[in-house]
Amino acid sequence: MDIAIVTGASSGLGREYVKLLDDEGLDEIWLVARRRPQLEDLAGALKTKSRLYPLDLTENDFFRILQQALTDSRAIVRYLIHAAGFGKMGSVMTIPSGVQEKMVDLNDRAAISLVELVLPYCKAGSHLVQICSCAAFLPIPELAVYSATKAFLLRYSRALAAELAPQGILVSAICPYWVKDTEFIATAIQTDRNQQFRHYPLAGTKEVIARRSFRAVKKGRVVITPDVVSTLLRFLSGWIPQSILLYGSRWFR
Repeated sequence: MDIAIVTGASSGLGREYVKLLDDEGLDEIWLVARRRPQLEDLAGALKTKSRLYPLDLTENDFFRILQQALTDSRAIVRYLIHAAGFGKMGSVMTIPSGVQEKMVDLNDRAAISLVELVLPYCKAGSHLVQICSCAAFLPIPELAVYSATKAFLLRYSRALAAELAPQGILVSAICPYWVKDTEFIATAIQTDRNQQFRHYPLAGTKEVIARRSFRAVKKGRVVITPDVVSTLLRFLSGWIPQSILLYGSRWFR
């Protein structure tokens, strides 16, 4: 049985990737997110059979349940797309206690645990996909922990791609710029007391970003920048000192 597992499937990019996977001829798509009503709504619109896992990825119970489901079904994981994640804007001194640690747990620790869990069920041609951000290309004040978690994901994915290449297992890190029609910005600005982030010029839409990046995933690309700004930042970060880029990022936003 060929399956896809998508985290953060209830909204945003995760939901868009599920719609694209619906046309991939899979036997099942496993939908992971905390909000059951949204998952049920999405499942009802799919042609492909789905399983719902309305669980929190920062809780160990999820991984035990997923492990048992994989063992019982003898599934082959053709796609793992880890789209769950969140960020918080603002000074590290003003973000409430525990929030930054939870960001690391969801953005990074859950990603590692998922990969370790599904690897025994992957075959040549399987895709392991991490939703990063162009924030991975440089440190960003007032997004310090978020950009650091995405930098970790990017480097982890690049190394993993090299390790798994002999087995034919493909790894991709998708690094978009701002996506204006997801819940990310609305959630992140709640802690931005000084309004450090006020403008999001050239922000993309979730449908376009998902469609472009998924096409690149299927081609086996490792680092994917699906819009003009992220592609430019990826190039510039390799040539311009980060101190200059940090100054430029303040002006740009």
